Amino acid sequence: MDRTEQLQAFERLLDVMDEIRVKCPWDREQTIESLRPNTIEEVYELSDAIMANDMENLCKELGDVLLHIVFYARIGSEMGKFDIADVCNKLCDKLIYRHPHVFGDVAAKDAAEVLKNWEQIKRTEKDGNKTVLSGVPGSLPPLIKAYRMQDKARAVGFDWNIKEDVWSKVDEEIGEFREELVNMEKTPEAKENAQKELGDLLFSIVNASRLYDLNPDTALESTCLKFKNRFTYLETKSKEDGKDLKTMSLDEMEEYWQKAKELYR
Repeated sequence: MDRTEQLQAFERLLDVMDEIRVKCPWDREQTIESLRPNTIEEVYELSDAIMANDMENLCKELGDVLLHIVFYARIGSEMGKFDIADVCNKLCDKLIYRHPHVFGDVAAKDAAEVLKNWEQIKRTEKDGNKTVLSGVPGSLPPLIKAYRMQDKARAVGFDWNIKEDVWSKVDEEIGEFREELVNMEKTPEAKENAQKELGDLLFSIVNASRLYDLNPDTALESTCLKFKNRFTYLETKSKEDGKDLKTMSLDEMEEYWQKAKELYR
């Protein structure tokens, strides 16, 4: 599609949104608060399509997310607070301001320098983040939150000079965690300390993955999908053979598991 067709498609979406907001009983009752859970669900469905590399569903889920953006803008317009033009213009203004290496005379030799400048620029904005980490949403899943916090700290120079040095920290956290696990057998109160040490260990592993330019959330999601496929195979095939998981031995399960590993790598 050329730009004219794209603009016509967006205008059509706005017209459809206006129509259903007035004529559909369900859409007419929705508020910013009532839409929030649905929006979160749509974003996760978009994430699933991305992980599956499913381009057809990716297109569909992007549409669902876009619908929510247009819906919020429509409600904002009804409240006299903002409309879709305000949303687009504020976004464009922010992008131009945060890309002085594109729209200004600032030089940025690589992506790392762009990110460093980005964090500095955000803190100078009138409504920008007051601290380096204040821009990390509190409701983010912990694994993503840890990665984003570490990445923002890195952008202002708080990072390992030599990435390989992070492994001594990981080893240290493993040792402290195992020590607290031993203490748990002695005193029930030690469980809280073990929980804290587990958090420290996971945080250090996230840090290591970041230093090696690996996304821990993507990696864990891929492993979860692989485990799901393998376990579903084990469950399905054993049932086809007239076996019950609850009564099967681990050795019997292992036979199916090894076959599943060959199919789902």
